[in-house]
Amino acid sequence: MPLGFRALLFGFVTLAAVVLIIDDIAQVEEEAAETEPQLNPTALTKSNKAVNHLVPSFSNAAKIQSTNWTFNKTLSMLIRKSILRFLDPERDISILKGTLKPGDIVHYVFDRHSTTNVSETLYHFLPTVSPMKNQHHRRCAIVGNSGILLNSSCGPEIDSHDFVIRCNLAPVEDYYKDVGWRTNLVTMNPSVVQRAFRDLASEEWRARFLRRLQSLSGSVLWIPAFMAKGGEERVEWTLRLILLHTVDVRTAFPSLRLLHAVRGYWLTNNVHIKRPTTGLLMYTMATRFCEEIHLYGFWPFPSDPHGRPVKYHYYDTLKYEYTSSSSPHTMPLEFQNSELIAQTGGAPAPHRTL
Repeated sequence: MPLGFRALLFGFVTLAAVVLIIDDIAQVEEEAAETEPQLNPTALTKSNKAVNHLVPSFSNAAKIQSTNWTFNKTLSMLIRKSILRFLDPERDISILKGTLKPGDIVHYVFDRHSTTNVSETLYHFLPTVSPMKNQHHRRCAIVGNSGILLNSSCGPEIDSHDFVIRCNLAPVEDYYKDVGWRTNLVTMNPSVVQRAFRDLASEEWRARFLRRLQSLSGSVLWIPAFMAKGGEERVEWTLRLILLHTVDVRTAFPSLRLLHAVRGYWLTNNVHIKRPTTGLLMYTMATRFCEEIHLYGFWPFPSDPHGRPVKYHYYDTLKYEYTSSSSPHTMPLEFQNSELIAQTGGAPAPHRTL
């Protein structure tokens, strides 16, 4: 066989092989896009080669190294599709009018043997449509309250996002350089009224609470009114203040199935969380509304990566004293397993990205 003919034949065979390989790759990618796999947190995280990460040791968090995080759109879409199999965040973010009526008896999510009645005031504030209906944002920030944010200068970066979620009505006015000003949705556990505003025991504390509510200016105020027994009076106080002073907020009250749905999603990924924290609830729901999620101020360790003490909250003097027996939350476990979703819980610079 002439040398030239053999070379030409080899070229055709090589070209055919390349075409077949490309076709196989395309088929694999198409099949992956059409399936909804059970997400394995460890496997997904390790497959994201653009993210060089170290999972923290709970006893020695200071050894974590600084890392540049890269948004992984493919991973984000996989997580979003998996979460949507368990809950519809647009629906579950709030109970709507028509679901309940005044006088209805509701069992608390955490205290199933205890009940409360839906008051006229609370019914008045139930939204008629989901406050997140038809909303979609390219870049969202979820801001936790860890002392890791102090002296971080993250404020302008946080405020640059299209949608900002904050937790438990944390103050921002005196800390805006580190935590920013902007708020589009903020959570408020009823216990915040007691802890941060002394149960409105005086005119001064009522005025402080009212000023904080007024500062929200058009934001969604997310109140878990039916989670645990003991907060019904504080919910009523809050709603009456809003009504009396015509405060410009949109209220939302999470559905009774939300927490179990979120917990169920994580359990299918072998993350055994007793009671999801507010931050984890917000992240899980935000996957429905946000293309790219950035997390700030989640750091469940008593010291930073350089060994310096970290306060529990950036706005008070509490120190971090986590014990699994004294808390309903398992924050270090959330932090460890949330490496798959954007390294949730903070970073050496108190910011991580999905």
